[in-house]
Amino acid sequence: MTRRRAATGAASRAPAVRLSAPAARAWRASVHGLERDAGAGDALELASRLCGLHAQLMSSAELTLWARVADLEQGWLDRALWDDRTLVKTWAMRGTLHLLPTAEMPLWHAALATYSHFEKDAWLRAFGVTSAQLDALLEAVSDVVAAGAVTRAELADAVARRTRSKSLGDKVLESWGAVLKPAAFRGALVFAPNAGRNVRFVHPRTWLGDARSAPPDDPLVEVARRYLAAYGPATREDLARWWAGVTPARAGALIAALGDDVAEVDVDGTRAWMLAADVRLAAGAPPRRDVRLLPAFDQFVVAAPRATPPLAPPGLEGRVFRPQGWISAVVLVGGAVAGVWRHERKGRRVVVRIEPFSTVSRAVRHAAEDEAERLAAFVGGVLELAWGRV
Repeated sequence: MTRRRAATGAASRAPAVRLSAPAARAWRASVHGLERDAGAGDALELASRLCGLHAQLMSSAELTLWARVADLEQGWLDRALWDDRTLVKTWAMRGTLHLLPTAEMPLWHAALATYSHFEKDAWLRAFGVTSAQLDALLEAVSDVVAAGAVTRAELADAVARRTRSKSLGDKVLESWGAVLKPAAFRGALVFAPNAGRNVRFVHPRTWLGDARSAPPDDPLVEVARRYLAAYGPATREDLARWWAGVTPARAGALIAALGDDVAEVDVDGTRAWMLAADVRLAAGAPPRRDVRLLPAFDQFVVAAPRATPPLAPPGLEGRVFRPQGWISAVVLVGGAVAGVWRHERKGRRVVVRIEPFSTVSRAVRHAAEDEAERLAAFVGGVLELAWGRV
């Protein structure tokens, strides 16, 4: 049996290594830097290791780093984005906003260029454009942002003038940036610093210059490698769900293309894949007892496999993965989700409410309170802590 057949599920064999659920959790938490031994200088490396930072909420992207970097300075993320330009804000996997390392943009743009859903008739009908109109709109967008950063309103006006179509200009103003995402996927648009409360867009070449490395020959295979490095052990379905531009069968083929660099493992009865070099390290990972408060949309939750092992106790997944794609801030105990939490700034007060899924030990309670104190110190407020009912 070839490795390709194993990855796509066409055949099976007994995995060489079995991993317990605690070992799989401990390994993934370690890869994610949740031991918090990274300095602020390693925040950029963390963003690379995690395959970017989910940035639908910029405050959550910053707290994703805060949860992992012991000495992160408030404002580091803004400086990296807008001053140093070592991170780039753009629409990426699943059409969601991410912050990606500038040095890796050739890889991500090459991989995202394989997205083709917006070329299909159903997508075009849903957003009220023809294929020719979308091509004209995207060409106009690329030309406009190449001249410098513009707000959405400025971009809409310029597109209307260049295409001689007010309706195409109006498409730029529609919510969620549906017609702008293809421009980002094609490497023609990224975010620039806001003008007040208005977002601005710019061409990557204008913002970053051309001094960047060439993409790999097969960018999707490299993306699969990076996903397994950060989130393995994972199934082909997990990879397909995270990338959202391939079917599970295609995801299996990408895993198979990694050849001997990947290995099949068994996590409490679930067959999954991870990098071969990581298998023995994961099998020997000691149990974790640390407690972390991870923000809403944290990469550990957003991109993690759903069943290898399950993130949340059975029946409680709905409190983590909520309607309309909202993903809760979670209390992580030993690499497993043990509750949810939220915080709110009220003047000088930072109000934190922690809601465990079940009764927690005194040690876990104290560790969670220490995390809340650390959060309040990071955002420059005074903690007001409340515990919800179990």
